[in-house]
Amino acid sequence: MRSHDLTPGRMIGVVLDHGDDFFTALTDACRTHDIRQGYIPMFIAGLSQAKLVGTCQRLDNPAAPVWSHVDLTNIEALGGGTIAWDDTTGTITPHIHITVGLKEHSATAYTSHLLDATVQFLTEMLIIEITAPTMHRLPNPDLYDVPQLHFGPTRHGS
Repeated sequence: MRSHDLTPGRMIGVVLDHGDDFFTALTDACRTHDIRQGYIPMFIAGLSQAKLVGTCQRLDNPAAPVWSHVDLTNIEALGGGTIAWDDTTGTITPHIHITVGLKEHSATAYTSHLLDATVQFLTEMLIIEITAPTMHRLPNPDLYDVPQLHFGPTRHGS
């Protein structure tokens, strides 16, 4: 378990517009406001398409991460996540999970890690900036190199 007192900074309201690529627009909003790390406590979204981590295949190792995705269309979504900074690439590294309902299938729901999405009508969110400590993701070699959130100075390999 890792925990740390977080020092909040600004709270930024963001509206992604119809046709926006979700992650491009999120990155642009963070760049516009010079946000390198924070969290998104919740967002509401209409999405024309989304890719979520998932599979319909039998898993050889249910304990291992799933790297495939499912494609969904015409959905309503509720989500949240964290934003960390990658010094190597000079970009944010968002980690977003959503629950989506398929509108034309009685709002049948899916919940998973968001890989890609296009906004339909709108997405409304709050970004809470964290000014300290530094938040970054390090791959955990003991857990299939899944990138995990860490607080404090970047220590590669730890």
